[in-house]
Amino acid sequence: MGTEARRLTAAELRAVGEAGGFFTLLAAPPAPGRYAPLTRAYALRPTACSPGPDPALNPHPAPNPDPKPGTDPHPDPDSPLAVRVARVAEGLRTREYRVAASLVQLGLAARLWSVTLGSAALHGVFPDVSPGTLHWDPTRSTPDELWWSGTATRPGTARELREAVQYGHLGPLGDALRAAGPVSPRLLRGNAGSALGGAVREFTRWAHRQGRADAAERAAVLAAELLDHPDLAGTLRGPTLRRRTCCLYYRCPGGGLCGDCVFDAPPGSAAAGPRLAGGGSAP
Repeated sequence: MGTEARRLTAAELRAVGEAGGFFTLLAAPPAPGRYAPLTRAYALRPTACSPGPDPALNPHPAPNPDPKPGTDPHPDPDSPLAVRVARVAEGLRTREYRVAASLVQLGLAARLWSVTLGSAALHGVFPDVSPGTLHWDPTRSTPDELWWSGTATRPGTARELREAVQYGHLGPLGDALRAAGPVSPRLLRGNAGSALGGAVREFTRWAHRQGRADAAERAAVLAAELLDHPDLAGTLRGPTLRRRTCCLYYRCPGGGLCGDCVFDAPPGSAAAGPRLAGGGSAP
């Protein structure tokens, strides 16, 4: 972690939230709920047949303890992550684990990139959203599903954003999802890039409406540096930041294409299906 930067005021946090719900970071739970630190969501043990940590997603994995004799080596079905995957699968009427897991990861990635990138672009620092300080209720929706118990901040640089989000969250999240069931590392990596692209698009629109071209430019520079790094390089293409992989939303009954989808039409269809204007984070 880099040297702690200046603290963010409550007014500065609220200012970031004005960019939209995905950019809102609550400093207290909005109501009683099933909130638990994201460390618990990431603490899934792999099954005997699941792969280990993927270096492309998580170059600094925490060691996974071997199951003790007499204990169940399978992931906890009551963990926040398992609860969220099950709820998304039910809500979208899909029986494919990889589809629900993809959309869970995409949504959480969009939240994490938004609250950090938006703050870095507006204030030059962002909340140090370590997994132990971010509390998640998998049964709630944005913005009420997350609250932050921390106070520390990090300098608003691409390197610090990468350490906080890509390595601090998306790597462990990907490991946990892959431990619980089959999901492609390439898909998850594409989701990480798509979520970042969606965050910078939404923030840029808001910043220009507010006459904050300076903040929009800082967000674009930070995103470009993040996307140029080997962790995310090649996940998006062109000035529109169109993704090179698919999040699989089209496989849900009634599902269409996201705004940045790699496909022009859902696979197997003759004509282009509906697109979600919100881009990759819309589902």
